[in-house]
Parts: sequence; structure tokens; C-alpha cells
Amino acid sequence: MASEVRSRVTVIDVARAAGVSVATAARALGGYGSVSQASRRKVDEAAARLGYTPNMVARSMITGSTKAIGVIVADIENQFFQLVLRGVSRVLSEAGFDLVLANTEESIEVERRSLRVMTSRRVDGLILSPTEVADVAQIRAVADSGIPVVLLDRRLRGLKVDSVGIRNRAASHEATTYLLDRGHRQIAVVTGGGAEHAEELRSGNVGRLRRMSATTLGTRTAGYLEAIEAAGIAHVPDYVVANGFRQSDARTAARELMRLPQPPTAIMAFDSLLNLGVLQGLGDAGVRCPDQVSLIGFDDAPWAEVVDPPLTVIAQPTEEIGALAARQLLDRLGGESGAPMNHRLPVRLIERQSVARPPG
Repeated sequence: MASEVRSRVTVIDVARAAGVSVATAARALGGYGSVSQASRRKVDEAAARLGYTPNMVARSMITGSTKAIGVIVADIENQFFQLVLRGVSRVLSEAGFDLVLANTEESIEVERRSLRVMTSRRVDGLILSPTEVADVAQIRAVADSGIPVVLLDRRLRGLKVDSVGIRNRAASHEATTYLLDRGHRQIAVVTGGGAEHAEELRSGNVGRLRRMSATTLGTRTAGYLEAIEAAGIAHVPDYVVANGFRQSDARTAARELMRLPQPPTAIMAFDSLLNLGVLQGLGDAGVRCPDQVSLIGFDDAPWAEVVDPPLTVIAQPTEEIGALAARQLLDRLGGESGAPMNHRLPVRLIERQSVARPPG
């Protein structure tokens, strides 16, 4: 019953209790216009006493702002996105904005529906990690409508919006070179993507991979290919496995690689879930890491240094990626104009014990 009474409290009720005009109460509660300190204090005390809850839709019609930012991520189960969200949330909260979250699970249909929901809720801005088969036209329509958009992790060709991430091709090239320098010549990649990208990722066509619409998978695979080609090593399509984004997909991928007539001596996995799945798959196959197969992964998950063996990784500044994306969006909302900004943050290769020289 109390919640029903509170839901009926209006600005008029607050104004009457505070002893101020309705216009003054509205300005104080909405955070716009000029209100004296004394009147603001009276209104705040009355609102708290009555349990007033603001009508955000009505407020947005007056101020032109909902003070809400839409955030759409590709997979909330992935540690990378969890840490990115921590950075996004911290910056937005400090600036007085709420976060409206959607998780696509790499589904293009869910992404499209989430974009429609965000725009219908009149979010002030959008931070988006697009699916690997992103609908560029719909995202462009959102940006063209005047809603600032910042892309996380993945850039989209032909879309002129801000983005924040790392240099994926260079990072993958560095990880592959690290394995080459330790004597490996049979290096496999376990990536996401699934059936819709499997042929493209296995093709060995560097130029084609770099032109993939959402470029994380394409550019990381391109960096791997460039490194092995520079070392004079022929591309083996079977060494690129794109089963999907789940831990179970990577577990299956590792087992498949170990069944090849000439299995790899080293594997690179493209995110923390895939890293863990590969370790499990090697265990299923009775293969010891790093004695028989070395493993290097992307993302320094908390478990990476406590597993056996501790995992060598390419560590991304995940929380800072999220924080920078949020700051860039706030700058746009504050009136910053100019060409799209493509921020690329540095990575670190952290050496642990999951990489050794190849057997024999």
C-alpha cells in the first residue's frame, strides 16, 4: 500500500509540502533553471519525506535529456565486457548518468531489438560493442538521428563514429611472433565467429580479413597470418578454428586440433572464455600444457595466474577502455564536434608458464 501511495506523489504535492511554487519545485527536482539554495533544500527535504519518484519521461520532454546512456555489449559472460562495464559505469555515475544495459550474446537480431529499445527510451547516448555481423545501417541510423555513438572493442567500416579499443592486428602479430621466437612453427588459432565467419577466417586472405565488417576477429586473424607468413610458414586452414564464442566451443576446438594428423605445438585463443575452454579441451585430450602444447591467450582474467600452468596473455586495459569510451561520449554530449576519434590503447604481453619450446 505504501508503494502505491508513493507512486502517486506529484510535483504539485512536493511544491505544497515545501511551500514553494510548482515551477520552482519542478526546476529543483529536474535539475534545470535557477533555484535558490534555500528553496532547493526545502524541495529536496519535502521530496524525501513524501517519497517522490521523478517521472523521467516527463523530465526528458522539459530538459531534452533523460540522463541515461544505453550500453549494448556482445557477451556479458565474457570477463572482458564485465571489466569494460566497470569502467563505463564508474565514469557515467560520477557524471550523474544512469546506465541502461543490453546483452546481445552475439545475436544480430537481439542487437537490432536492443537498438530499437534504446532509441525508444530516448537515451542520451549509446556505447555499443557490435556483433561480428553488425547491422551497420541501423547503427548509422541511430547516429544520424543525433544520438552520439561510441563503439567498444570493434570498429565498423563505413561508420563514422567514435571508437575505443586496442590495435588488434598488432597485438595478435606480437603474440604470434612470441611463439615463433620460441621455436613454434605449427601454430593454431581458436577464435569465435562460428559458421557465418568460419570460411572467411580460414581463408588465409589477409586483405579480406582486414575488411571484415566488425574487425576484432578479422584483424586478429590477419595479424597471426602476417606473422607466420613473414616467418616463411605456409598457412594451414585447419589451424584456424572458429567454432563460436562459448567456453564449450573452445573446448571442442582444442580437442579437434589435437586429432589432426599433425596437431599444433602452440595455440592462441582470442579471449578469456576461449582461453579457459582450450585448457579444458587439452585436458580432455590428455595433452599437457606447455610440455606438449603451448597456449597464449588474450585478456588477463583473474584466474589466468592461478591455473596450472599460469597463462601467458596479451593483457588489455579493459577497465580503461570502458572509462575512455564513457568520457568520449560525455564529451560529445557536452558539445564536442569534429571528426570521429579512434582511440587505441596499448596492450602488455605478460609472460607466465603456459608457453615453452615445442617438444623434441
